[in-house]
Amino acid sequence: MTSGFFGGAPDEDGLPRREGLEPGGGVGQLQSPQFGTRPEPLDAALSPVRAAMADLRLRVPGVRGSVLAGVDGLLVTYDLGAYDAGGGTEPHDAAALAATTFGLGRQVALVLGQSPFRDATMRNDGGYFTVYAVDGSTLLAVLGSDGLNVARLHLEARPTCQQLAALL
Repeated sequence: MTSGFFGGAPDEDGLPRREGLEPGGGVGQLQSPQFGTRPEPLDAALSPVRAAMADLRLRVPGVRGSVLAGVDGLLVTYDLGAYDAGGGTEPHDAAALAATTFGLGRQVALVLGQSPFRDATMRNDGGYFTVYAVDGSTLLAVLGSDGLNVARLHLEARPTCQQLAALL
């Protein structure tokens, strides 16, 4: 028989298998993510970042919390305050939504010949979702209540993004 795509002989079900790997182990095995657990040094390094995010939440009435994410949608850290305790938004979902918003905003800027993405705000019946570009690879997503003063958020969030960029 000819070898399969992965270099191994086809299995009894006719699918190619890698040679030399035992079931349940080896290279390429997926491991379940350990959400909510981080190595201690990373926690210490992100403390000033979380403090800046909490400061934004405390300075602007109506801000429920914020999420720091990569442009790839992966969560870096978050500060959802009391909103998180009430079973609010899943931080990983907010990070993915921030990346999606960034992708759409970036594409709009390209098609219209405008400058790179800076921020985007979405308003719903229940509140606001605003995404800011912190730097070329990081986004700050802010969740706000329906009574949020968006102009004040923009005034306060832009310096916070500069502070976060310096910390990262």
